[in-house]
Amino acid sequence: MKPPRRDRSNGSRRRSPTAGPGSAQLPSAPDAQPVRAESIGGPTQLVSIEKPIYGGAFLARVAGKAVFVPLALPGEKARVRIIEEKKSYASGEAEQIVSAAAERIAPACPYFGACGGCQYQHADYEAQLRFKQAILRETLERAGVRAPREMSVLAGEPWAYRNRIRLAFDADGNPGYRARRSHAIVPIAECPIAAPLLVRAGRIAADIARRFKPAFRPEDISLFCDREETSLLISVLASGGAKIRFDDFARALSEQVREVKGIELLAAGRAGQSAHTVARWGETFLTYRAAGFAYRVDHGAFFQVNRWLVDALVERVTSGRAGALVWDLFAGVGLFARRLAANFARVFAVESSPAATAALAHNLSGTNDVAVKSSALEFLRRAHRNQRLLVPDLVIIDPPRTGLGAETATLLARTGAPALVYVSCDPATLARDLRLLIAAGCAMERLTLADLFPQTFHIEAIAELHRLRSSP
Repeated sequence: MKPPRRDRSNGSRRRSPTAGPGSAQLPSAPDAQPVRAESIGGPTQLVSIEKPIYGGAFLARVAGKAVFVPLALPGEKARVRIIEEKKSYASGEAEQIVSAAAERIAPACPYFGACGGCQYQHADYEAQLRFKQAILRETLERAGVRAPREMSVLAGEPWAYRNRIRLAFDADGNPGYRARRSHAIVPIAECPIAAPLLVRAGRIAADIARRFKPAFRPEDISLFCDREETSLLISVLASGGAKIRFDDFARALSEQVREVKGIELLAAGRAGQSAHTVARWGETFLTYRAAGFAYRVDHGAFFQVNRWLVDALVERVTSGRAGALVWDLFAGVGLFARRLAANFARVFAVESSPAATAALAHNLSGTNDVAVKSSALEFLRRAHRNQRLLVPDLVIIDPPRTGLGAETATLLARTGAPALVYVSCDPATLARDLRLLIAAGCAMERLTLADLFPQTFHIEAIAELHRLRSSP
């Protein structure tokens, strides 16, 4: 399943890593000898790994300077080669794990370490959850935000959870993910964190595309399926005269992958512009059953990526909430708004993405909910100017990775709503926004780590705030 709104080239507003783990186990031995410098092109340093940091690496120190080391674990001693020096920190690679942590396990994927999609497969799942809780708490505290003493955790099955992936193609047309430290493509035959249908369909699509070279040569392909893997939407990014053979490609793919409901062809935009749709085959949406409802989800529209935790996420955000009016800002296709309609007299679901607004209106039909086509900021500006607009009993916010920003947070605080639930996928922007909201009169009463991205460093959090009052 957040860059400045949604990027049509990958169909997701939250640029969660293109899913893809792999395996690069480091040698480990209690009596390991120093690695010979000439064998790796430079000297190594024996370091102690201290703690995880946001981004997937782990912290060590050399002569007091912070060194970020991926594929290590806290408590380990490792021989590290410095590969990049900055003024305040350095980046390193662990050439050898001298003493391994108890949490270290064998990765489940043969591409881990080479592939850039996963960062934590070498740690058992309980350790991963501890890493993320510690990172979230420290990030908030560094921003001056005191987290509740107890942090709730929402977690589920840590494998085969992704309902969306994006594959790129190498020079030979093989599908894969971007490498860990470069833009090179790591071809894959499996991906343990993705729904199996996605990888199967991606590999078949690659085989079919080879037949139509050079007229049809995709650059990448995005695949999105429902929880049960019965329906699949595909977006193909290509350049040049790809449209000439697109229909042939789409028909051939649908014959081999019966779950395909619709395929769209995207052309890359000019610098600074998003990709745009140039052709379509089949349906433009699929039906995704979650949280007791059947949601329409169109090509390119955001939907939560973890198919095992969607229901639990909706429950955590909406349970026990009731009243006359709720605002659901950054509503997407209405995942929260549809559930809230049962307990609120009126729901204003605010969304600006063209990929989501039609589905949002469809998903709210037959309810008292109102789909508002607007950015959250513009909606709040209008609400601030309109003195007759009722104060909501609750505000739900689920912004992109960039968060709210100062003006949106300030206007939000001025609504006077007594309760607010903030769903975040970036701890740094969450901390920044919470600092602003708390300064304006909010108090955080509950914080939940929602682990929607197991095996990766990505952190989803739910902050529940109360006593929202108008700023002076």
